[in-house]
Amino acid sequence: MKLLPLLALPVLTLALQAPARAQAAAAPVVKANAAACPALLNQSYPRLQDEKPQSLCQYAGKVLLVVNTASFCGYTPQYEGLEALNAKYAARGLVVMGFPSNDFNQESNDKKKTADVCFNTYGVKFPMFSTSAVRGKDANPLFSQLAQATGKSPAWNFNKYLVDRQGKPLSHFGSNTAPDSAALVAAVEKALAAP
Repeated sequence: MKLLPLLALPVLTLALQAPARAQAAAAPVVKANAAACPALLNQSYPRLQDEKPQSLCQYAGKVLLVVNTASFCGYTPQYEGLEALNAKYAARGLVVMGFPSNDFNQESNDKKKTADVCFNTYGVKFPMFSTSAVRGKDANPLFSQLAQATGKSPAWNFNKYLVDRQGKPLSHFGSNTAPDSAALVAAVEKALAAP
């Protein structure tokens, strides 16, 4: 009877060590992913729907179309085209990312109203982030870097920046460029085809 607890001890010790070993094995993967995150994406922003911080590193290796949005703009219906573009190319690695901004006085101060326009009115499923500035000295760091890399700051709502899989900004498209325009679609397809 006294041997049974002694025999069970090594099994119990192994069972207790298993989670620690699993955690240690996962650590190099986390470090490798952090190391693979391009500088442009090494930042986080709160998600529109719940303010939960989202690391942009989760999109490393994807082709990104970064767009400054607004709920009460003549270009707001572009949400439909952006969602269609995202849905069409998501399986190949495209992620459209929306950043609401009131820089042009066409966004609500109420994030619930902004979310309602995005998700309920236009059926947006691509990532949307909380309202922030996208131009000037108060611009969020992502838009500051995109403007610096392309030489183009948003002149109005629904500017689009295309970023390659390595986190390098490729091009800028103005508000007048519709999501289904031949030039934008061709640039997206070319970026998706590149390694």
